[in-house]
Amino acid sequence: VTGIGSLIHIYAGGYMDEEKTTARFFSYLNLFIFMMLLLVLGNNMLVMFIGWEGVGLCSYLLIGYWYTHKPNAVAGMKAFVVNRIGDFGFLVGIFLTYKIFGTLSFSELRVLLGGQESLSPALTSGLTTIGICLFVGACGKSAQLPLYVWLPDAMAGPTPVSALIHAATMVTAGIYMMTRLHFLYYLAPSALMVVAFVGGATALYAATI
Repeated sequence: VTGIGSLIHIYAGGYMDEEKTTARFFSYLNLFIFMMLLLVLGNNMLVMFIGWEGVGLCSYLLIGYWYTHKPNAVAGMKAFVVNRIGDFGFLVGIFLTYKIFGTLSFSELRVLLGGQESLSPALTSGLTTIGICLFVGACGKSAQLPLYVWLPDAMAGPTPVSALIHAATMVTAGIYMMTRLHFLYYLAPSALMVVAFVGGATALYAATI
């Protein structure tokens, strides 16, 4: 986030040089960096979700940066709405996690689930539901089927925005979240099958467009 973000800031300094509202652009860009760092450095799902929502807001602001041109404004709104659909699934997953385990801390969840090879059917079902709900959030952020529709239009924003958000950081947030919770997904093979199927279908569909 900081390494690639720094390079893109340097590039954006020249790219946006002739713009009259560069202060607005760079304030959005730096708010995005802050929210992305909050997302990756938080030690619990609630802090991650605050960063998750923050990068979604910044994506809307940056994609629709040239909002006086209607297609750009529509592209920003589409990104915002589609991401909210995914975020609802993420939020349900957070609620279910707290209801079942009483904590949202990654380290505490890891201790609770660590070393458990055989689980009760009820807990396995709960983990599967949590895994799928969280994956719905990942589908929105990482543009997987069926929540991919915002990404092609997102190129309406300035080029540094595409480089930072849609090529390097925000679209990998879903993968980061699943990697951070690998101990949960390891115990929910049905959720992993859903992830594999959707990921494979998205790759195939994207390749044939």
